[in-house]
Amino acid sequence: MAARGCGGSDGYCELRDFKVELDLTTARGAGEGGEGGGFTICFWLYLSSSARPSSVVLHQIAGGGDNKVPFLALGEGNKLLFFPLLRLHREAPTPASSYPWTDIANLMEVNECPLENWFHIGCEISKNVMRLHIDGNLVAEAHLCSLYNEPDYQDDGNHISILGNEDKLKGYVYDMELSFKLGTVQQQYGKNPPFKLSIDYSCSDGIEEGDDGIWSIVGGKASCRRNFILEVVLVDAFGEAAKDREIVASLIYADNGAVVEKSRDDSEPPLLISCDGLEYPAASRPLPIIRGRALFKLKISQLSSKCDNKLFRIYFSTLNIRRYPFLEAYSKPIRCISRNRTNRPLGSGKRTSSASMDEIQSINNSEGFGHNGKANGHIQTCDPSSVVCIHLSKFSKTEGDIHKMASQNKQPSKMVLDKGAQDIMGSESTASDSDSMDAGSSWSGSDGDEVESFSDAEIFRYCLDGTYERSKFLRGAAPSVNEDDLVKLANQVSLYSGCTHHRNQILMSKQLLQEGADTWSIISKNSEHAIWSSAVTEIKSKFLDIVHPSNRGLSEQDFEVLRGIAGCGDDMGRDEFDRLWSWLYPVAATLSKDNINRLWECTTPRWIEGLITLEDAENALRNSRELLKKQGTFVLRFPTTRSWPHPDAGSLVVTYVGSDNSVHHRLLCLDVSDARSGNLQDLLLKEPELSQLGRVDRLPTSVRS
Repeated sequence: MAARGCGGSDGYCELRDFKVELDLTTARGAGEGGEGGGFTICFWLYLSSSARPSSVVLHQIAGGGDNKVPFLALGEGNKLLFFPLLRLHREAPTPASSYPWTDIANLMEVNECPLENWFHIGCEISKNVMRLHIDGNLVAEAHLCSLYNEPDYQDDGNHISILGNEDKLKGYVYDMELSFKLGTVQQQYGKNPPFKLSIDYSCSDGIEEGDDGIWSIVGGKASCRRNFILEVVLVDAFGEAAKDREIVASLIYADNGAVVEKSRDDSEPPLLISCDGLEYPAASRPLPIIRGRALFKLKISQLSSKCDNKLFRIYFSTLNIRRYPFLEAYSKPIRCISRNRTNRPLGSGKRTSSASMDEIQSINNSEGFGHNGKANGHIQTCDPSSVVCIHLSKFSKTEGDIHKMASQNKQPSKMVLDKGAQDIMGSESTASDSDSMDAGSSWSGSDGDEVESFSDAEIFRYCLDGTYERSKFLRGAAPSVNEDDLVKLANQVSLYSGCTHHRNQILMSKQLLQEGADTWSIISKNSEHAIWSSAVTEIKSKFLDIVHPSNRGLSEQDFEVLRGIAGCGDDMGRDEFDRLWSWLYPVAATLSKDNINRLWECTTPRWIEGLITLEDAENALRNSRELLKKQGTFVLRFPTTRSWPHPDAGSLVVTYVGSDNSVHHRLLCLDVSDARSGNLQDLLLKEPELSQLGRVDRLPTSVRS
């Protein structure tokens, strides 16, 4: 038996170029009563959204003939059909056969064929038996009549060609393997999966989405444009992270995909990427994939109003690899707007919220700043027989959504800001969120003076800025400003933004930065780098100190997630540690609250999983690669993309199977000032939204390993 498959050096092949030539002599030579002498064709298949019922994926042609008949096709409901082989089986289709092919024998996959996603096909063929495997699982089998046993059979046609569809159906084949024996499908399925690039929309920041699904992003000149964050994911068909790959971003027009070019009047490229506080043309700064992800901090300098009001998209692609649709990702349509700085005074109104020294002390005690104010922290066990239900009205918002709460304002008072702070936040006339922070800058505390430290303009700027700029601002301000001014800043930001969660992040900033600096000094021994294996012990100890009292620390799997957040290898720099600490500290602070701590401690059943990614949570809700667990099954987790001072840092997310048989993600409201937040367990137990509910007590071994 001879075979030839068409494909590039990377293993990918367009469907129209796919060709396999078979010599049936071996298959016909099977011994009496046996299945030996057959062969197996295995390959990964990717079909575009243009695939419809009646589409033939692969044709078969007998040697010397020109009549094509289906070998692999899509039937009703886009279910995969596998047909007997010409010149080997009596039941093989004829040129007169047509959709829906109900008059001829075929093997049918019971589920709908996934589009724009990789899946594995294994076809086992012998003179008497055919089997169809999808993703390593046997889904159909048929016993057929061999033409070899027919009295009028003539051995004059041993060659069959399997060809890809050359019509409008677009698709790709990867890693085609032809074996001379049966029973090799599982081996072929697990050894070399293909990759797919996608955007994780739950990790976006600095983006407003309208009712029409179009994103609004503030762009234009340097003094106005804002950072927005998008995270791309490159994983294989099994969800394993890609290695040694780089991703590049570019700005294109949404209507035709053409690259947005820099006009003659523009001195800057249309798309910029921020790295270490500096801006570069995005096309010149590809980012490496770390743990399967790349986080892009982007800015757009080209406004839609200057491009005939056209919409844009961000286009991501792999570097130094041939262009394939599964290695490309496109953002939603973007309208880039210019948002001028507001200089008008804010209207008077009643203050919506306020913080006092009592409150900051309360937050310190409950969020890891100390243990003296800790309430009775005994552990309550959970009844394994309890039925856990979810009421969607109890969720504050979808993960990644922007808080859209109306705020009441007050008459602004005169405030001044020293030069160092202006360098961080930008002045009213020349503000730029790309300005670098002056390491020697300091903030003037009030010290009882009648003049306050922060102007309304700078506080309003904080409300508009992204997480990166807020972090720069607080790192420069919090260490030197006194607690009274920190409280005032927290109150004002909460008032102007209409989001009380900003206040909590500001109030914890002083202690977060101090403990982070102390921890880094210990693990690095005052050098520029630290060894990861040595840092693990100290990080674990600090985590337990904050979460106290706790008998549950961090596992090896948890530290793998932390390493992915830090983006480090065997050694870790200060910037990488700061990324880790900015995420871990708010999480530990949340776990220090009595009501959350009890859930964290309860492991039979396990209410809160360890530190897991969104992909791990979704995989935990699946019985198999396609089938979800029953409706209402959920996982409680901390979003790995929300770091201090993002208002959602340290928040819990519930990932669950909804009534529409799909996976949903909802952020739980855990406001420390809300007495009702102490009833999270009751919230899940007593407010059923779904008819029946299961629970993921622990992640499967295959997910956690």
